[in-house]
Amino acid sequence: MKYSILVIGCICIVLLAVMPAQAFTAKSLTLTLDQSGNADANMQYDLSIPEQAAFFFHVADLNSELKNSLESNLGHQVTVVKVDGSSADVIINSFATVTRENGTTVMTTPTFSFANAEEAVKNKWYSSFISADFAPQTTTITFPDGYPVTYNNLVSIPSASHQVA
Repeated sequence: MKYSILVIGCICIVLLAVMPAQAFTAKSLTLTLDQSGNADANMQYDLSIPEQAAFFFHVADLNSELKNSLESNLGHQVTVVKVDGSSADVIINSFATVTRENGTTVMTTPTFSFANAEEAVKNKWYSSFISADFAPQTTTITFPDGYPVTYNNLVSIPSASHQVA
């Protein structure tokens, strides 16, 4: 009996050491633009059990880490509205470029990428134990007139332009 428990315990330890845990999985990113080009962004994600524990015990100041990371990568001022164990809501000022000419308004979003986030995780000491997926399964950009642009499973999101009605 003790021998079988020892064997099962060893097998579990080996499996845990060999199988990478999914650290972060981006499920969806929704960007809703206003007339000024500001974006309300909502990201839905899954966290691993250790990350959920870190979030619960406030191991890191997620609000300031998210704000600093987004501002440095996007080059725009960001306001973090809410971060919890399954989603983040932020406002990105002047995210889209707005051009008005002859009564026509065209909005253009910038190209942006989550590749830097993936690289940052790969450079951590724990990278061999986790497998982070920062490419949202679905990214939706909604312009002020309700026109949506959708991308699936892209780590780098291309620019989108739309003539606003």
